[in-house]
Amino acid sequence: MISYSELTKGVRIILDGQPHEIIEALNSFKGRGHSVLQAKLKNLKTGNVVSKTFHPSDSFEQADTSKIEVKFLYSHKDKYVFCEKDNPSKRFELTIEQVGEKSKFLSPNQIVELITLKDEIINFSLPIKINLKVVEAPPGEKGNRAESGNKIATLESGAKINVPLFIEIGDIIEVNTESGEYAKRVE
Repeated sequence: MISYSELTKGVRIILDGQPHEIIEALNSFKGRGHSVLQAKLKNLKTGNVVSKTFHPSDSFEQADTSKIEVKFLYSHKDKYVFCEKDNPSKRFELTIEQVGEKSKFLSPNQIVELITLKDEIINFSLPIKINLKVVEAPPGEKGNRAESGNKIATLESGAKINVPLFIEIGDIIEVNTESGEYAKRVE
């Protein structure tokens, strides 16, 4: 069991039967009363973020999650096929519901982390920044390249994001997977 005093950023607990990770925790004191902990928790299954207030009398079950590095192979219809990083013969599939919005940043042979709870895959996480190749981008207007402006580019994974006017087909760019935004041009 995890006590109130052990609730800090990064701790994983079971709340309402679901695994959650504390992403923000702030102790506050109420006048003559006792302290309370204002926390933001991320549901590890759905990705939803909720705010909760915890009291010193609260205790929680620890979520015994583990992370496994796997390689994304390919997608077919609504299935995403992965294999163990060092053993390509051990393959498994995730559904589009399990992958969710992150699917737009998956490219073949990309390494991701699976999060498991009691040998059940509950989620996966991409690196925060990944490099992807631009496969489609309208040309920037001559003379406008120095000025600020954006255009929509299509990446090798199929994602469409806003990029600066100077980005061209074939460029490798760094993308923030949490915000889905362009970070910088790599090549």
